[in-house]
Amino acid sequence: MSIRTLRFVPLLLLGLTGCQDALDSVANKVEHPLPAKLVNKMKANDMSTRSPIMMRIFKEEGTLEIWKQKGNGRFDLIASYEICKWSGKLGPKFKEGDRQAPEGYYRIYPSQMNPRSSYYLSFNMGYPNSYDRAHGRNGSNLMVHGACSSAGCYSMTDEQVLEIYGFARDAFKGGQEYFMVEAFPFRMTPENMARHRDNEHFEFWKMLKAGYDQFELTKRPAKVEVCERRYVFNQVPQIENAAFRSTEACPPASLPPSLASAYSGYEKTWNQNFAKAVAKYENDDAKQLAAAQAKAEAEQKRAEREAAREAKIAANGGQSAPAVLSLFSTGNPLKALAAQPTPAPQSAAPAAPVAAETTMPADQMAVAADVPVPAANPLAPAPVVGATADSQPKKPLWKIWSRN
Repeated sequence: MSIRTLRFVPLLLLGLTGCQDALDSVANKVEHPLPAKLVNKMKANDMSTRSPIMMRIFKEEGTLEIWKQKGNGRFDLIASYEICKWSGKLGPKFKEGDRQAPEGYYRIYPSQMNPRSSYYLSFNMGYPNSYDRAHGRNGSNLMVHGACSSAGCYSMTDEQVLEIYGFARDAFKGGQEYFMVEAFPFRMTPENMARHRDNEHFEFWKMLKAGYDQFELTKRPAKVEVCERRYVFNQVPQIENAAFRSTEACPPASLPPSLASAYSGYEKTWNQNFAKAVAKYENDDAKQLAAAQAKAEAEQKRAEREAAREAKIAANGGQSAPAVLSLFSTGNPLKALAAQPTPAPQSAAPAAPVAAETTMPADQMAVAADVPVPAANPLAPAPVVGATADSQPKKPLWKIWSRN
């Protein structure tokens, strides 16, 4: 095989393994129409293909949602995508290079769309916004893009970003000035907030939750402003056209009466559910803490017993302490007695009378010398003179092994 032929082998293998993006075949990805199934879904939900949109991002759930305006002015969910990758952890972005995906409310204008992105297609989220700048935060090129690769961005697959870009493109064609991207750490439910109540960013998330809640009530994107270095939502100033400036005091303003009433009731119910969730988590935490303490105490006692045992062995010259034989430890009292030494008699038993010498042949005497002669039991009581065996009192069964 020639050297020239070998040069084409890597390219051939690349094509065979499918590493090349299948969407490279899209002739004009910027103007590529949305799939027919999405167009039909929009028609079924009283949506125009060019009606306004908004997007919501949830880090913990790994989800990007597309919401689209219906004929009645409210928005409804039209598409949901699994985020391929996002970098960092839950919480806002602070500075350039921290590889943290931002959280907050961001306006996306047509100038932020990037049809020539190195990551297939993308749009810039507009970080830092006025809230971020008011807190001295910085960073650049924070995108929603394709290629499934992230360093502080929200990365999608090329197929996903082709549709996401198409939704934004069509909305701008319909006259939408900008659309909102609302980036949250998680869905702001009472349970999730209770679970993260000890997080360092909890107060920041409570502020984001106000806009989240008002959208849940109205199904319309909140009007977002920044003043006093904080987000405010749907505020109507008392003085028409009063300006909201990020680092200055908020102008006198309030929620529209209908929204204020609905929001008050919503918050009351939400706070009750939050208190219940906190109580549940604290109860679970208390149980886990008690179990951990009990386990630690048991381990400490076990270690103390082991240390005491080791100390006894060391004091015994490295040998384990001898076992104490109990009368009933073997299950057989006779064996237990047999294993114990016979106690010495308190007084010598009277010597048996010497029998008269008997003359016998020498060979018989040798045999007799090997025959054992019974000896009196020194512990047995002296027999009563004149008494027969039958006349001796019998011991109860329970006194068989008693000396008395």
